[in-house]
Amino acid sequence: MRKNILTVVSLLVLVSMLLVACGGAVDDAETVKMGMVTDMGGVDDKSFNATSWAGMERAARELGVEATYLESQQQADYATNITQYVNQEYDLIVTVGFLLADDTADFAARYPDVNFAIVDFPSLGDNVRGLTFSTDEAGFLAGYVAAAATQTGKVATFGGINIPPVSIFMVGFEYGVNYYNQQHGANVEVLGWNTADNTGVFVGNFDSTDDGRRVAEDFINEGADIIMPVAGPVGLGSAEAVLQAGNAWIIGVDTDWTISAENYASVILTSVMKNMDVAVFDTVQLVISDGFTGFNGETYLGTLANNGVGLGQIASGVVSQDILDELETVKQGIINGTIDTGWATYVADNM
Repeated sequence: MRKNILTVVSLLVLVSMLLVACGGAVDDAETVKMGMVTDMGGVDDKSFNATSWAGMERAARELGVEATYLESQQQADYATNITQYVNQEYDLIVTVGFLLADDTADFAARYPDVNFAIVDFPSLGDNVRGLTFSTDEAGFLAGYVAAAATQTGKVATFGGINIPPVSIFMVGFEYGVNYYNQQHGANVEVLGWNTADNTGVFVGNFDSTDDGRRVAEDFINEGADIIMPVAGPVGLGSAEAVLQAGNAWIIGVDTDWTISAENYASVILTSVMKNMDVAVFDTVQLVISDGFTGFNGETYLGTLANNGVGLGQIASGVVSQDILDELETVKQGIINGTIDTGWATYVADNM
């Protein structure tokens, strides 16, 4: 009897050891691999790449996935880096920015069983999740703050090119200023953009800081003391003009400019932010929860409600606590649909 008991115990121990060993092997085999291909500028660009990578890092911490990145030094690297992740059978490949759209679409079509996501671009196929952002909502809040903060009664915005990813900021901004005027009986004027006519100031590019400086100086000379450039690096020229003027503010876009344009932190009123880290983390969660079955051509839309867009920190002491309290009420109104940001009407009228 004692011999039989020992035999049973020995078998149980052996089975337990086998289960542990098998369990470890399954865990290793099921490690979820997520790769990110950067745009040029590197993973520490304090902008799109860095913010997107923060979402990957969060997924590694909280979800236990393996997250890596490949940096692109030139456009030719996009395809090379995507190829590396495809060959290594990664479960999700995240590409950052519209410049990677063509390569992302190409590889997604060639490898329909691989999951892709692209930051700041709509879906490019059944197996590609687009990550887009309702910046009209955050732009509306920025317009409200600008109208409350101006000392001259004039604020301004301008764009790189009059295309939807640019005008969406400007529409929201103007509507936010107008809403402040309605609520406070004010008459703050917006220079550089008119939603009703779909007209405004555009420099025709996204890289000339000289153009950014020139336009900002013109606005300041016209009396504007708050400027929101929607033109990529062009806006850095505007920030320099504002800094030199000494009596104006700049509103950043896309990322938190107190970080991405820290040299101008002293004149940054706030930033209209695309929370790309939130979008990327949400995508990793979706891939895991759906069992890697693909996205069915889904496009994620970052909103105030899901924290996909928002305002950066507002410069201390520029607006009162009452305005900050109002801003929270306005935010909730946008979320529940009682406050119109203007974008849906603009799209219906112009697209």
